[in-house]
Amino acid sequence: MNIKFNWGTGIVIAFTFFIGFILFFVIKVQTNHQYDNELVVEDYYKKERILQAKLDREQNAADLNDKVTVTQDDKNIKIEFPSDFDATQITGKVSLYRPSDQKLDFELPVSISVPYLLIPKSNLAGGRWDISVEWQYEDTDYQNSAMLTLD
Repeated sequence: MNIKFNWGTGIVIAFTFFIGFILFFVIKVQTNHQYDNELVVEDYYKKERILQAKLDREQNAADLNDKVTVTQDDKNIKIEFPSDFDATQITGKVSLYRPSDQKLDFELPVSISVPYLLIPKSNLAGGRWDISVEWQYEDTDYQNSAMLTLD
């Protein structure tokens, strides 16, 4: 028996092996309990409530006429709160996250008598910092975020 082997036959054989290879791994992942392929988290509703609360805080901050600003100069990072609010009634926390080094992350409480908070840059390493300001004023929660790059 003489089988003729040409390009078309070679392509069909290659596709057959490729599809078999892919199917082997799909079946292996689906049947092996070592691979966690569930898309749902354990506490789905709890996480949903936490996420919705964060979105509500961010929307409250976006609705303000006088927004929170985060700026920097040579010596400090300055977080300015709305000037029409009584600064002594503002509470909360400022979280500074260092994406490249988790050990440098820290939080500061917001307890001010003037409408701004100064954070000395001398305590911070140079590079990117993600800043999250979670604060409350008169039973309303707010959240602002910023990204700064320090020299």
